[in-house]
Amino acid sequence: MCTVCGCSGDGATISDATGGHAHAHPHEHGHGHAHGHGEGHAHALGEAHVHTHADGTTHSHGHDHGHGHDHEHEHAHPAGGTLDYGAGPARAHAPGLSQARMVEIETSILAKNDDYAARNRARFEAAGLLALNLLSGPGAGKTTLLVETLKALAGRLPTAVIEGDQQTDNDAARIRAAGAPAVQINTGKGCHLDAHMVGHAVEKLPLPPGGVLFIENVGNLVCPAAFDLGETKRVTLISVAEGDDKPLKYPDIFEGADLVLITKADLAPHVDADMAQLEANIRRVNPRADILRVSARGEVGLSRWISWLDKARAERLDALAAARESEAQALRAAMAVGGER
Repeated sequence: MCTVCGCSGDGATISDATGGHAHAHPHEHGHGHAHGHGEGHAHALGEAHVHTHADGTTHSHGHDHGHGHDHEHEHAHPAGGTLDYGAGPARAHAPGLSQARMVEIETSILAKNDDYAARNRARFEAAGLLALNLLSGPGAGKTTLLVETLKALAGRLPTAVIEGDQQTDNDAARIRAAGAPAVQINTGKGCHLDAHMVGHAVEKLPLPPGGVLFIENVGNLVCPAAFDLGETKRVTLISVAEGDDKPLKYPDIFEGADLVLITKADLAPHVDADMAQLEANIRRVNPRADILRVSARGEVGLSRWISWLDKARAERLDALAAARESEAQALRAAMAVGGER
């Protein structure tokens, strides 16, 4: 979580939809992301060292670290010698920050992000967009799959893309070459997109009314999971070469997914991938998600993914149309009541 990973959005830049000059991305408070990194780093001498054990009990003792100051530690000690820093309320550890302080910082960060996400969501709804947040680790094949998807959708479904990477506009250039407008967000030291960045990118992107907006997040299996971008659905990608235990090692990125795409499925026989075990582990973490095996080439192909997109878009438009009809009926009823007076 970004209370501990050290990322910073101070160096973020956003291009325009044609690949023109990128501009710096300051946040409204004037110093990049309000991620609280660096808060609480003045460690009090003599602070207790707190151990939380696997059975829920704790013990504390004062001690002096070699770096000249004490700070609170909270981690479980399960059998086998594993130090579990995800056992406390914050599910993470940062030197000098208590679990309570980390929870407080994270709550503040995410509350601000959620406010921006709500604004993005309202904008996407007004445009009748299906907005998809694509998440994965580096190398899962998000951009390659997206390029082939855009080619398959060309001429029959309007699309636009927001690309997220720490550096370069390589992926946005590939998307534009495939015929779709794309805005590149470079996050600098940041390890994820946030809703504020996406809101600024949308201002530079011609949104396709009634179409699909693909938001390709930074390749990272941890931090992007925590940040709502205002998307309609989340799609997590994992390639067959990454190992069938990844959903268990990085559960957060899979828990929130509406769809999990197992990519590079054509390579499964060549990397000894246990597809059944991978799918079982995905369902263990997230039993409600759809799971599809896809490939940007070969017999597996994109057909099931394209069918999923068509269905999700149709459901989105039906839901928005029903909501607007309900609003229209309410307005007509209000007009009728006013006319009777």
